Amino acid sequence: MKAIRLAVSAATSTTLLLVAACGGGEGSTAAGEGYPLTVTNCGAQVTFDAAPQRVVLLKSAAVPYLHSLGVMDRVTARAGQYPEEYYDPATIAELDRIPLLTDKTDTSGHLQISKEVVISQQPDLVLGEVDNLSRDTLSAVDIPLLEDPAMCPDSTAVPTFDDIYAQMQTYGKVFDREAEATAAVTALKERMAKVRAEAGTSSGRSAAVLYPTVGGGVTYAYGTASMAHPQLEAAGLRNVFGDVKERVFEVTIEELLGRNPDVLILLYSDGDPTAVEQGLTGLPGAQNLNAVRTGNVMTQLFNFTEPPTPLSIDGLERIVRRFKANP
Repeated sequence: MKAIRLAVSAATSTTLLLVAACGGGEGSTAAGEGYPLTVTNCGAQVTFDAAPQRVVLLKSAAVPYLHSLGVMDRVTARAGQYPEEYYDPATIAELDRIPLLTDKTDTSGHLQISKEVVISQQPDLVLGEVDNLSRDTLSAVDIPLLEDPAMCPDSTAVPTFDDIYAQMQTYGKVFDREAEATAAVTALKERMAKVRAEAGTSSGRSAAVLYPTVGGGVTYAYGTASMAHPQLEAAGLRNVFGDVKERVFEVTIEELLGRNPDVLILLYSDGDPTAVEQGLTGLPGAQNLNAVRTGNVMTQLFNFTEPPTPLSIDGLERIVRRFKANP
């Protein structure tokens, strides 16, 4: 019998909801007491008859969760970018033992990988959806996929730090590591309490989180549907795009000059952070931005902000340290 069964649901929820699978025995109805277990993810129901044992990572967002739960040894292959700056030495050692299928991306930074390469790994779970390898493509060959809820297509949910705790508990259920998940959530909440205390009350300064295009081109900004918004709030900063309900959108230098943030946080996926900063500061008129004139520009790897994961707390700590030291 296959360890995992996939069923498409008409549900529109974009968060993971844990429910007891219908028809199960007593053990399947109590949290942590067995399987089958069903989670709803991006509108699709995924039923687990047992904890996954052969996991393929197509995105890096799940890594801090799996490390905290002690199940990185179940990852049999990975694809994409895994910058070492994200991880402690123990996690880096775990990743180094996992074969890398490909890190090839297109010009917009999206992973390029074929269905055949993933299928050849015989996974019982794929974590992370990519443009050319969708949930439907994998479900057609009975391979289930879980995506981070914040990255579900058409998601309108406003992210919070509570999403991190919920996702940890979800993975704890899926991998039969509930005790580890509870301990990890407790530790994350303690870190959040400390960083909020360090940040103190709102500084009154405004900020924007951007994703510049290196070498010229489109600049993207993050609104209230992104993790950038609660991250700025927790750091005591006001998002100048707090009136925009989209997650990410194109923005012009004229718009930036009109809103004129005191702080700029520039996200990037890989490469040289200096080039990322120049991708913004080199735009005509950018030298007139308050943040650029005062030197309050910070580059940050993408997963330190999005999607909501323990790395978002790391990113918040970095923001608070950077801008408390340079008010």
